[in-house]
Amino acid sequence: MAFELKNVVPWGRNLEEYTRIFKLTDSDYKSRIISFGDGPASFNFEMTKLDRKVVSLDPIYQFTRDELKQRIAETKDTILEQTKTNHNNFVWTNIKSIQDLEHIRMDAMNNFIDDFELGKTKERYIYHELPNSTKFSDLSFDLGLSSHFLILYSQLGLDFHIKSISEMLRICKEIRIFPILNLNAVKSEVLEGIIDYFKSDYQISIDLVDYEFQKRGNQMLKIKRK
Repeated sequence: MAFELKNVVPWGRNLEEYTRIFKLTDSDYKSRIISFGDGPASFNFEMTKLDRKVVSLDPIYQFTRDELKQRIAETKDTILEQTKTNHNNFVWTNIKSIQDLEHIRMDAMNNFIDDFELGKTKERYIYHELPNSTKFSDLSFDLGLSSHFLILYSQLGLDFHIKSISEMLRICKEIRIFPILNLNAVKSEVLEGIIDYFKSDYQISIDLVDYEFQKRGNQMLKIKRK
């Protein structure tokens, strides 16, 4: 059974998960990274602690720290209950239980909340909505990431995805998108259309990754300049 998402809800992942989701290497860590739809992830916070530079973009960054903290509190129990209801749709290997999931997610989101106001002043967290243009010049970044947004939310349509990915590729030498499933845990309806649109001008691959929580959700789409 699919998640019922009547509203966008905050749900954040950590650096260890991003590393596995996107097959990030030491070389990647040292590169210029921008992450689209980053939400309340602690990726930016943890990378900053390692003296690495990441820019995170998301529509929720228009809100205040207190508003985001309240929204997390309002929605987390619903998400956990939906996950419990759909328990068989997930792989409980690295994340062992619902309680473990809550601890990991809340730890990541609390780190984000604590870092948010400072990160905004440093322009590490920037309000932005895809598929709108960003303020950055062409090829400002080595690597662009999208975790659990593009492709997953296939109901946004192919045109939305093509415009969004085109903007990502304008400012990034390479992009990685995870997962390639939709919310029903089957291959996303927009995946083939994305590949067909970009394959003549870019190198495209679907890579197996060392991360699987949503069943069969263990592949990412990689698009890079030829």
